[in-house]
Amino acid sequence: MPTILHTEASLGLGGQELRIVAESRWLRDHGWGALIACQPESRLFAEARTAGVDAVAVPMRNAVNLRALLALRRLMKALAVNLVHTHSSTDSWSGALAAKSLGLPVVRSRHVSIAIRSALVYRLADRIVTSGEAVRAIVVRAGIAPERVVAIPPGVDTARFHPAVSGKTVRDELRLGAGEPLVGLVANIRGSKGHNVFLEAAREILRQAPLTRFLIVGDGVGYDEVRRRVSDLGLAEHVTMTGFRRDIPEVMAALDVLVLPSIRSEATSQVIPQALAVGTPVVATTVGGSPELVRDGETGRLVPPEDPPALARAVVEFLRDPERARAMGRAGQAAISAGLTCSPPMTVIRATAPAAASGARSRWPVAGRSGRSA
Repeated sequence: MPTILHTEASLGLGGQELRIVAESRWLRDHGWGALIACQPESRLFAEARTAGVDAVAVPMRNAVNLRALLALRRLMKALAVNLVHTHSSTDSWSGALAAKSLGLPVVRSRHVSIAIRSALVYRLADRIVTSGEAVRAIVVRAGIAPERVVAIPPGVDTARFHPAVSGKTVRDELRLGAGEPLVGLVANIRGSKGHNVFLEAAREILRQAPLTRFLIVGDGVGYDEVRRRVSDLGLAEHVTMTGFRRDIPEVMAALDVLVLPSIRSEATSQVIPQALAVGTPVVATTVGGSPELVRDGETGRLVPPEDPPALARAVVEFLRDPERARAMGRAGQAAISAGLTCSPPMTVIRATAPAAASGARSRWPVAGRSGRSA
């Protein structure tokens, strides 16, 4: 089977990087060769190894980096790569140019919903994959031909996220008593995710539902700032910050409501379908691709960004009417089962590689390369 090389220059570990790991693992488990080239000091490199996904360390210091380009080119030749899938600006230049020099097809992913200043690097790709229709529209507006851009929302691993998942271990860890609802935000901690809006809304929610507890899962550049904000707002007794966790299915099942209060940029979120898959209703803002996942009043609620009172009202509405909240959770489960399991997006990704399949080379990589350097 053909081999796909993912490239990613990011140093962090958020939804974008976790999606790369999940896609690579799915491809490997279904008989494809899959490999990730990433920064040696990146958290993605460590995460790939933990997940048993082959990863190679390639320093990528900037977009115009001849050493990275040559290292990636050597890697592509040595491992008989058939398609290169790039993800961020820096690696997209080096990865795409290396691939083109070998006549390999290139897929570029666009994960975020911010405007594109220059579309030049996208013109190197044979196909652009976006995380949803809102992001696809941004790419097309930047001047890329619509037929070259395909929207593929993140899928859900229904072997991990499903209605039978129990949140008891998480609720026990938090020592939640009967009648204490749990409202959570699961996201990389940076300004665009709206953690400050979440905390402002929490104060209003506590006025109306004083037994509510709040959970913030994730880490990132804004972790310390958000922790200080929790203290400054007098919320330390009500808000728990856990940092990065791997038991996200159990976290989602423990929540009474998942909140995603993004304020500037949001692709098509992975945490929204994960919450819906276990039956947890969602309150999100109308930013980026969230309206593609949440049907307001059916599978959750949508509110304007940067509006803590509106966010609080939507959450309190669920807390006061748990039966309606559960009904929306069940509707969300049905929507996920109908079209957002892992297999459909992976199938479309495979469909972007006909050139790789038709031009397959004679030898294929074998397992056990995780942790190499190039």
